[in-house]
Amino acid sequence: MQHSRRLEEFRKSVTNKFNIYNSLFLSLPYRDIENVGMLIPLLLDQCQEGLKEGKQPQEILETFFTNFVEIKDERERLDFMFKIIQYVERQVVLYDSVEDSAFPKLQKYTNSLSVKDYFELVNQTKNWDKISQNLSSFSARFVLTAHPTQFYTPAVLDIIAKLRELIDADKVDDIDLTLQQLGLTSLVNSKKPTPLDEAKNIIYILRNTYYETIGELFEFIKSNIRDEEFANYDIIKLGFWPGGDRDGNPFVTAKITKSVADELRLTLMKCYYNELKALRKKLTFKSIQEDLIVLSNKLYKAMFDAKTLISYTEIIGMLTDIREKLVTNHHGLYLKELDRFINKVHIFKTHFASLDIRQDHSKHYLTVETILKQNGVIKESLEELSQETLVDWLLNKDLSLNPSDYEEDIVRDTLTNIMQLKEIQHSNGEQGCNRYIISNSEDIYSVFFVFGLFRWCGWKTEDITFDIVPLFETMKGMEASESVMQTFFDTPVYKEHLARRNGKHTIMLGFSDGTKDGGYLKANWSILRTKETLSKVCKKNGIKAIFFDGRGGPPARGGGKTHRFYAAQTNDVANHEIQMTIQGQTITSTYGTKEQFMHNAEQLLTAGLSNDLYGEEHVISQEQRQLIERLSELSFDKYDALKQHDRFIPYLEHRSTLKYYTKANIGSRPGKRGSKKQLTLSDLRAISFVGSWSQLKQNVPGYFGMGTAIQQLEKEGNLDAVKKLYQEVPFFRALMHNSMMSLAKTNFNLTSYLRDDEEFGEFWSILFDEYELSKKMLLEISGQEILMEDEAVSRESVKIREQIVLPLLVIQQNALYHITQDTKHKELYEKIVTRSLYGNINASRNSA
Repeated sequence: MQHSRRLEEFRKSVTNKFNIYNSLFLSLPYRDIENVGMLIPLLLDQCQEGLKEGKQPQEILETFFTNFVEIKDERERLDFMFKIIQYVERQVVLYDSVEDSAFPKLQKYTNSLSVKDYFELVNQTKNWDKISQNLSSFSARFVLTAHPTQFYTPAVLDIIAKLRELIDADKVDDIDLTLQQLGLTSLVNSKKPTPLDEAKNIIYILRNTYYETIGELFEFIKSNIRDEEFANYDIIKLGFWPGGDRDGNPFVTAKITKSVADELRLTLMKCYYNELKALRKKLTFKSIQEDLIVLSNKLYKAMFDAKTLISYTEIIGMLTDIREKLVTNHHGLYLKELDRFINKVHIFKTHFASLDIRQDHSKHYLTVETILKQNGVIKESLEELSQETLVDWLLNKDLSLNPSDYEEDIVRDTLTNIMQLKEIQHSNGEQGCNRYIISNSEDIYSVFFVFGLFRWCGWKTEDITFDIVPLFETMKGMEASESVMQTFFDTPVYKEHLARRNGKHTIMLGFSDGTKDGGYLKANWSILRTKETLSKVCKKNGIKAIFFDGRGGPPARGGGKTHRFYAAQTNDVANHEIQMTIQGQTITSTYGTKEQFMHNAEQLLTAGLSNDLYGEEHVISQEQRQLIERLSELSFDKYDALKQHDRFIPYLEHRSTLKYYTKANIGSRPGKRGSKKQLTLSDLRAISFVGSWSQLKQNVPGYFGMGTAIQQLEKEGNLDAVKKLYQEVPFFRALMHNSMMSLAKTNFNLTSYLRDDEEFGEFWSILFDEYELSKKMLLEISGQEILMEDEAVSRESVKIREQIVLPLLVIQQNALYHITQDTKHKELYEKIVTRSLYGNINASRNSA
């Protein structure tokens, strides 16, 4: 009943409203294309029917231009296709705005567990002491990343926010005017954004959404927890990668990192100043007016001048004095409003969000090798030293370094950055920047190199106020992680460091490169097993394991339904905190509005706390583990064979949008690590890898190998066991649901012309056959008749979004085809491919 009411509300508040307001696009002020809006439905119909009949994209467009537009000149056709792309992009923005506007209404008909629901259930169990204790220590951390799929400028975000409000109020005339504004506003960056530009774009969301939302969520918890002493200001934390994540991004320098740290602090001071300004209008009492003015003036200076600092202690000290006077002399009038502000200062302090530093292990290897070589410890290579000797240098022996003594840019910048981290902590507070993450961690040196570099850069061993976080993302890294972590715990100097860091060790596990490396099921299963193993290792050594998940938007990068994922973790996984990355366009699509941010923050909290509430035990039996292990190995074998196929990389290079990601002015980071001319899978960024499959509407990393694995167990007479696995194991069911989402967003009709391609026909058929098989087998084990059968609203949303961008995708495929031909307009066709990325990325909402 709840599902049908939600679907009814969706059709009323989303489908119908979109169709009504979409008609307003007919009057958008595009030059020379007044009739493009009327032709889009015709083109959509031609695309749908033509693809069903197996027509090639170029045939579909030839028919359209001949029969409906009567444009024969190729150059004029190209101009028209560019206009269609512009039109579709703005349709996507409108649809996003309509769906976001309907979000609060749709949430009335969900079974998701909000914090309010959670407290009501606690009230039934009467177990307040335990719940209060859990809430007082539990923490959830969102880490916003800068990746090349987050590209809306603040101007466009403002338009989207305005559209949401107008749609909610059904103000047709104002919507019409705003859509005209959208038509005249560029959705595309004129040049590649710098890392600082990316940071500022995301800080926009912090200022306009996060600041108020987290404040409200904390107030609600505090007022309902039945614990007057509740002061867990870290219950929701925000991490920040733009400006700190230099992995594969040579444009992130020490200077950029410092600038982003300043920008975070200055923006927070603006939030504080504006809230205090509003408070001053209420607290008009003579005895505290002067104090308020003094604090206001200090914040005013601090929000414009990066060199003018005001500390968290100073702000809180002044507010505490004001509070005492308010209670003593003025009957506590407006005390709630003042306390609300004080709580925000406790939450955000002077950093707003914690800036993480991230770098690839290979860069640290180069830096350490260069330093030891220049200081005469080695002649050429670190391999000259035994493990014991090298570790001794890193943990015990001192060096005095000057960045300017080194020629290599990466070495100089690495040292400069580590040296300036003290200054950032002084300006923003320790929480402003206290984690250093190492990508591609596979051995003990991943952490020990960084520890040694801190020491050599002037940090005393006992004063290293940083958590050093290994990122185990490859199969090799996960397999080695147990012995690596045990070595850390067996090392006295490092164990003492952990004691100073509150006896915790954060460990990051990356879905993105894991899936690229091991395939969908094996990567996810390996990550769960690794979490269980590392939880035991940490517990045995008296260390709290904190897991940090590198989750992208789509299932292929660890995305999908977040609450379902975390609620399905087994009891053997440490559950002290939940930490996860929010990437790409997922930032704006799931955290872009106050309502969405609140909902998703609550979902993350209740996912981590619900097991204690229900007393549920998510245990996977040995027999079930063996079955999942067998499925993961079978699916990996199929995926690995695909990776080894001699057409795998050439197919992505020459038949997908892979190389065009780097040409689009989307993000500052290159599409691959390193500068080798020959493209290899290991150098390929997971975003462009997964995103290219998404643009092709093939979504291979989200399911490939699943069909073959399940079919093999069917042949062995074990299909019923797999069905039982789906019913009884939440972890396995969550993976299958996410995989079905990937399949639902797949459309092989779009590329069916490749079936007859001389070079890639056989490879395309391998992909298509596994898609068909995976779809068939997943429906079989789930008992569903259609994909996402039990998620009707999400299914409808996917369907509408796929319809909106279908003309754009046909144009994109047509351009990719012409690029392989000897055409005089090759450059324009390449621009079409690049330009068409944007609309599809936004429409998918979790494409990369």
